[in-house]
Amino acid sequence: MSSLDIVEAERLKASNLFYRNPWLYDSVQADSDSARICRALIDQHRPDARTLLDFGCGTGRDLEQLAQHFDCIGVDLQPGLVDYSRRTHPELDVRVGDMRTVRLGRTADVLVCLGNSLAYVHDNAHIQATFQTFAAHARPGTLLVLCSPVAPIESPSSQQAHVETRLGAAAVTITYEWDLRTQVNTMCRHWVFDSGEEYRDTIQRRVLGPRELELYVAQADFEVLEILNEAGASPVLGPGAYTVARFLQ
Repeated sequence: MSSLDIVEAERLKASNLFYRNPWLYDSVQADSDSARICRALIDQHRPDARTLLDFGCGTGRDLEQLAQHFDCIGVDLQPGLVDYSRRTHPELDVRVGDMRTVRLGRTADVLVCLGNSLAYVHDNAHIQATFQTFAAHARPGTLLVLCSPVAPIESPSSQQAHVETRLGAAAVTITYEWDLRTQVNTMCRHWVFDSGEEYRDTIQRRVLGPRELELYVAQADFEVLEILNEAGASPVLGPGAYTVARFLQ
């Protein structure tokens, strides 16, 4: 990793409680069906797929489920998440890498970028670079499945959620801010555990509207097949939408 990659990884780690405690993320994600949704989309659009690359694989939770059906490699910017994934899922091939620049020297039938990973890339040039990474690992017919917000949350009042974690039960107060100029949706979370421990973290996600997302997809020689909302998204994790595209070259 370059020095800039390390700085970016540390910045994200400092801002997100899940990056500092990956087992907590897995605990909160226990009921997530993102891998199931991803698999259904692959079955619909590329039923013959055998190989898969996961950019922004995090703790490896989704990758572990997808690896039951595909030959997979996962990549994530956070060394701590990669280390956790290797310890909890030693059968997986998980590597440290920045999805804006990483080159694995191979292509795959399916590329996935789940967990709103794309939304952590805010700069336009870096978003383009990320899509070029997708293109560099694609061949004609390669399927791209993205999960990323396509509309902001603008809530005048705070939201409350109750979650069960390995630290015990927690009450989470969530507030949102929306910066129209930068298209960044900021989610602030205040965690209060039954043990009395309290944590605060701040998540900033770049929102790409459907037409803007389609433009980035087209610039990288993919075509959008469909964009659909994620039903039943967790308030603690925030919303996302699934974009499915096919590589044309």
